[in-house]
Amino acid sequence: MLALRLSLGSHPAVQLRRFLVAAASAGTGFLLLSALGHALAHPDPSVSALRLAWCAAPLAATVYFAVAVARTDPGTRPRPGLSAVGLGPARLMAISAVTTAVSCLLGSALALLVFLGLRGDLAAVPFDGAGTDFLAAGRPLPLPAALTLLALVPLSASAAVATALRPREPVTGAPRVPRVHGRFGAYRRTPVRESFGAYGRFGRQFGPSARGRRTAAAPEQEGAAEGAEGAAESAGVPPAAARTTPSGLPWGITVLAVGLAVEAFASRPGPGAPVDRPAVLLGLALACVGLALAGPGLTHLCGRLLQTIRPGTLRLLAGRVLMTEATRLGRPLGVVCAVMSAAYAMASLHEREDTSSAPLVALGVLLVAGCTVATLLTAAVESRQARAETTAALRRLGAPAVTLRRAAALRAGVLLALFGPLSLVVAELSAWPLTG
Repeated sequence: MLALRLSLGSHPAVQLRRFLVAAASAGTGFLLLSALGHALAHPDPSVSALRLAWCAAPLAATVYFAVAVARTDPGTRPRPGLSAVGLGPARLMAISAVTTAVSCLLGSALALLVFLGLRGDLAAVPFDGAGTDFLAAGRPLPLPAALTLLALVPLSASAAVATALRPREPVTGAPRVPRVHGRFGAYRRTPVRESFGAYGRFGRQFGPSARGRRTAAAPEQEGAAEGAEGAAESAGVPPAAARTTPSGLPWGITVLAVGLAVEAFASRPGPGAPVDRPAVLLGLALACVGLALAGPGLTHLCGRLLQTIRPGTLRLLAGRVLMTEATRLGRPLGVVCAVMSAAYAMASLHEREDTSSAPLVALGVLLVAGCTVATLLTAAVESRQARAETTAALRRLGAPAVTLRRAAALRAGVLLALFGPLSLVVAELSAWPLTG
């Protein structure tokens, strides 16, 4: 009931993101039901199993998008004082998982209604012909199998949300600290608060504060340290941990090169020999994984390049934000580039004379591309939420709003200038062995 009240009382933008999760769940559920209908209409189990395996990509994209939406949900954001009323990090994580499951269940129910309507179980069949064999209109639909397939999206999404937003530090006792009074130096425990989700989800970690970590320091030293940290944060300088270079760039480049090499060797078996499609798909998958792994490192590199050769205020601000948000923005950006490159390369493998599965292929491509792009936009919203306090501090210091907007436009332009040509190059290299 609490999850339902939080969902209904949210901002319209949050409701829109949840509606998009439900729409993605509906599309994925329809693809799963279509694979079941194809299995009922065709006795060959290998083809039906292949169609069911193709549904793994839309399922993964939907779950990925659901996790990104749950991370930016302000209704389940940890706030001071909620633990006193029983809404600790674990409870908020459970609410996020339940809210995600409700959105996905609505989408699955919509997919079932649409599938039954197209089959003619609820009304007359609106479509007939060679392109609707996946409906299995003349055969009874096994309801347990259909419900099992439809439960995959809600269960997977809720489990992924619970895993991504689980409390990182449970409530435990801190090391014993002797009291300042007492004859024998009696010990007491200092409680440690829990943290929620990944570090920096909303710009501040609700874990042990800097004051709690320096209980033994003198008040004057503690106040000086906190004042220095506040001045650095107000100037937009990230902490030292946020400036570390992501370690996935060398691995990403290596996996990308291996994938392209595997695809090139598999597509040249010899004169007159058919193309080894499983090996080609394996090479394409490795290339996509390499792009996704290299995304954070490339984003960090963009931020570093912006600050070279006498940077001004605009370039310094844009580059420092890119370096700080390299992991949060770079990972979904790398996934978008991987999806676009894979879609371009897969178009050369698609048999154009086979039009029976064209609507389902178009729906699958739309789902994967739409979910990855929506995840990137959601990550941008999360990054903006994480920088809300820093942006407010800059405005209080007199930074004009036009400077902040120009810095955002500069960040977007630099990322587009790097990842756009990179996606085209990888797509061309992936498709060249298949069409040459």
